[in-house]
Amino acid sequence: MTLIIKGSGLTIEDVVDVARHGKQVDLHPEAIQRIQACRAMLEKKIVAGEIMYGVNTGIGEFSEVVLNDDQVKEFQKYLIYNHAAGIGEAMPAEHVRGAMLGRINVHAHGNSGVRPEITMTLVEMLNKGVTPYVCQKGSVGASGDLAPMSQIALLMMGEGKAFYKGKLLEGKEAMEKAGIPIPGLKARDGLATINGSNVLTAMSAIFLYDANNWLKQAEIAAAMSLEALKANMKPYNALLHEVRGFKGAVRSANAIRRLVEGGDLAENRIKCKVQDAYSMRSTPQVIGAAHDAIAWAKSQVEIELNGVGDNPIFFPDQNLQLSGANFQGTPVAVPMDMAGSVITMVSVMSERRMNRLNNPALSVGLPAFLTKGAGMFSGLMLSQYTADMQIVEQRILSMPASIQSIPAAADQEDFVSMGMNTALKNNMILDNAYGILGIEFMAAAQALDFREYAFGRGVTKAKEVIRRHVEFLDIDRPLYNDHNKMKALVKSCEILNEVEAEVGKLEG
Repeated sequence: MTLIIKGSGLTIEDVVDVARHGKQVDLHPEAIQRIQACRAMLEKKIVAGEIMYGVNTGIGEFSEVVLNDDQVKEFQKYLIYNHAAGIGEAMPAEHVRGAMLGRINVHAHGNSGVRPEITMTLVEMLNKGVTPYVCQKGSVGASGDLAPMSQIALLMMGEGKAFYKGKLLEGKEAMEKAGIPIPGLKARDGLATINGSNVLTAMSAIFLYDANNWLKQAEIAAAMSLEALKANMKPYNALLHEVRGFKGAVRSANAIRRLVEGGDLAENRIKCKVQDAYSMRSTPQVIGAAHDAIAWAKSQVEIELNGVGDNPIFFPDQNLQLSGANFQGTPVAVPMDMAGSVITMVSVMSERRMNRLNNPALSVGLPAFLTKGAGMFSGLMLSQYTADMQIVEQRILSMPASIQSIPAAADQEDFVSMGMNTALKNNMILDNAYGILGIEFMAAAQALDFREYAFGRGVTKAKEVIRRHVEFLDIDRPLYNDHNKMKALVKSCEILNEVEAEVGKLEG
């Protein structure tokens, strides 16, 4: 089905469907009417000579410079030229496509003063697979993501570059091959295309979708380790978490209980300690806190996805235009800094459980480093090193970017969000998290192979999936292949999908 864009109701799942999976989009007829009405008001104000920021004035430090009629026509072109100032390799296509979707949804409110032709061109580009070449770096997250969005706007003039059917082409050629007319830029069109935090918001939406799936897999890995370590499962009784009241902890405890259901440990047929270490018994509280942080971040990102992030903003019903700072990325950067840090936090706990599986003093009878030939073989000793290295990188990356403002534009833009830095580092945090969790999965599967009791249905299914990709470590072998296979497996969500097919949705 086609996603109908109307300025409201856009979710992070919608962003993933369009950006990653190529779902088709269309503008709601009422959204087109709103865009047309706002444009008509803007054109009347231009004719009347009303001074409007970024329409007939310069921008930033040059906002007090009033442009004459001839300059107004050319200004939008030079605005895009000088803002297309990014650096680095091409941004992933899904991030660019997500940003285009977000910008269309901003326009759908009818507060941007843009021509409908510009918005419909973005719609056609999404539907026909024309993805602008956008450098990964260059945005400071206010005034919006100007540098990357300008590389999208270059296509409106038949310039820049774009990917089409797997090839990088000149912008004009890509548009022609896709059969998309080039609309050109008239008064306001350029600024209306670029002046919002749409790239960092799209990146954040996709991150949050993937982070939720990662957290569910962290619960699966935890359940496997808990069974291997003969954990006391009483701390996973939902009553404990309900009386405290944190929704994420209740969710996490229920998920882990469901994963171990049917096994000897859950049925109290295995002797266990009265109290386990924190990395075992406080898993619901820790992963639960991450769930709650991700949920808050999602709520803020979806507000931004459905709000009017632009400047100036036009109100046709009041015949009014207001200039402010709705491009400021801070409302997204702050929760997303937290979202990245909680993935690091859960990764740290994952490594602590993996340590317990390896350490014969802590593993409740498992062989040292999960090998039968201790001394001759080192088993998974070095896998812990690999996990530790990645965690240190995560910790470095978990410093908030939203406190790192550096003034720009002759101090006219003297506080910026640095939200793009947040989005970029969050992706690196998550990339490491796939590897760390993959190592816990591998260690837990190895440990379970040494146990001779029945495991829960969810745990059994997870172990079965892992064994399709990585064999039991009988004698030492180079482990980098196993680590990379496990990282790819976690990222693919194959374990998650098969486990949920077995025991039901883990967030339910």
